[in-house]
Amino acid sequence: MERNRWYKDMVFYQIWPRSFKDGDGDGMGDLWGVYEKLDHIKSLGCDGIWFSPIYPSPGADCGYDIADYMDIAPEFGGMEAFRKVLDGVHQRGMKLLMDLVVNHTSDEHEWFQKSRQRIEPYTDYYIWRPAKPGGKLPNNWDSNFEGKAWTYDEVRGEYYLHLFAIKQPDLNMDNPLVREEVKKILRFWLDMGVDGFREDVITYISKAEGLPDDHLFPIYKGMPKYNHGPHIHEYLAEFKRDVLDHYDCFTLAEAPLVWPKQALKYIDEEHGQIDMMIQFQCQTADCLFTDYLPTKFSLRRMKKAFSDWQYKLEGKAWNMLYLENHDHPRIVTRYGSEKYQAESAKTLAVSYLFQKGTPFLYQGQEIGMTNWRPESADMYRDVQTIYNYNHSNLKKPLQVRLEKMWRSSRDGARSPVQWDSSPNAGFTTGTPWFYVNQNYPEINIEKQNADPDSVLNFYRKAIALRKSLPVVKEGIYKEHFHSHPKQYIYSREMPGQKLLIVCAFSEKTQKMKLPKGFDLSSAQCILHNYSSTDSLTLQPYECRVYLW
Repeated sequence: MERNRWYKDMVFYQIWPRSFKDGDGDGMGDLWGVYEKLDHIKSLGCDGIWFSPIYPSPGADCGYDIADYMDIAPEFGGMEAFRKVLDGVHQRGMKLLMDLVVNHTSDEHEWFQKSRQRIEPYTDYYIWRPAKPGGKLPNNWDSNFEGKAWTYDEVRGEYYLHLFAIKQPDLNMDNPLVREEVKKILRFWLDMGVDGFREDVITYISKAEGLPDDHLFPIYKGMPKYNHGPHIHEYLAEFKRDVLDHYDCFTLAEAPLVWPKQALKYIDEEHGQIDMMIQFQCQTADCLFTDYLPTKFSLRRMKKAFSDWQYKLEGKAWNMLYLENHDHPRIVTRYGSEKYQAESAKTLAVSYLFQKGTPFLYQGQEIGMTNWRPESADMYRDVQTIYNYNHSNLKKPLQVRLEKMWRSSRDGARSPVQWDSSPNAGFTTGTPWFYVNQNYPEINIEKQNADPDSVLNFYRKAIALRKSLPVVKEGIYKEHFHSHPKQYIYSREMPGQKLLIVCAFSEKTQKMKLPKGFDLSSAQCILHNYSSTDSLTLQPYECRVYLW
């Protein structure tokens, strides 16, 4: 089937279902709540929705530990609610992506329960190894979430590999039967009418032959041995050839520690196996590799990440653009300023929405939601956060450790969406499953709907503009003044149309740098977050978009 690259014209909205909207009053976000709010998503100018996992799951990793790939969890409304949402999405001319999580399953999945009992054909569905002499672990790999990557199973009498939580055993993708199971999953949802998949840590599914020890990283030992493994392109090509090529669908790969040159092996439009890739470099402007190693925010690092992907994918592959998702703390808290919450939220929006690629918004980003701040460590629910807190430097004062978790935890972005100023931010009429951010009376969708200068209405204007301007889709990207520590300035150019995007990242006023060849006297300022744009003085977190 000839590829119809419809995703290039779209803007997607990510829903993390349990915190989006509760439709039945039990305190848990669900698909009935999603259906109720489809028009809100459409009003933003978004054309598609990506659902984080909504399958049956014990919840060890908030749904990323899947117990049944071909059903919808009852707490989210089951298959009845899903079909209603799917129909509602399509009736509005939108697309729907599911989260495909096939590096691992839940340990409560039927496959794992049979594999640990050596019941055929499931015996080798997972990666099992005996202990080494002396009772040592099969290798020295670390998991991403909970200590070492191996856990002993009493039933089987062997260790199983889990690159994430203990309750998330890794599938053995080298087993052809496992790959056939993945194809069944793909066909099941595509036949139902789903439009594509976001593929969770998909670059991990092929491990190094023999599972050798690794000594390169002081943390996460093993990543070079299980990321971009020897058969990764072979397996992805198999899924594409046998299933995906037979549907008008779209695939988005999550790929930790991948750079543009390597990404092109996956997403090159001529030979790649995936349509787009979620890169992590734009999330490391204030940390080293992981949010749990925080550093001071560097605008230069953020700009370098954006520009590297823009330059190196140009004419070869298509960029996925984002600032927030369920795996990282809120961007206003990290890269912006809670003091200048609205201004910095708008500037952050402009910093990425006018780049070349397909933008994704994460629920609550459209109103500039900030990190939820817990009063005590026992308020956290995220498995990764709990492990990191319990293994942080116990000699440091409690408040210091809490501040680090507030800055680093995924839970910071998982508090319920702030719909209005009623109790529980209008998220639920029951008791919410998780804590509501205390600033909801000031930051909420109802209040911002009524304010023409709100972050919400700014997002609507920005998305409408990017869709109306051919230069945003087709123009060449160029960064100016790449070493400037407080300004991100880039242009987009094509014959007959030119944009200049100016973003200030400072709580102080500063003089705007102007690239050569950009005469503002003949330009129109089509988007801005301050009332006056007559001066070359930029106010705190000011942004402007000029059109020629």
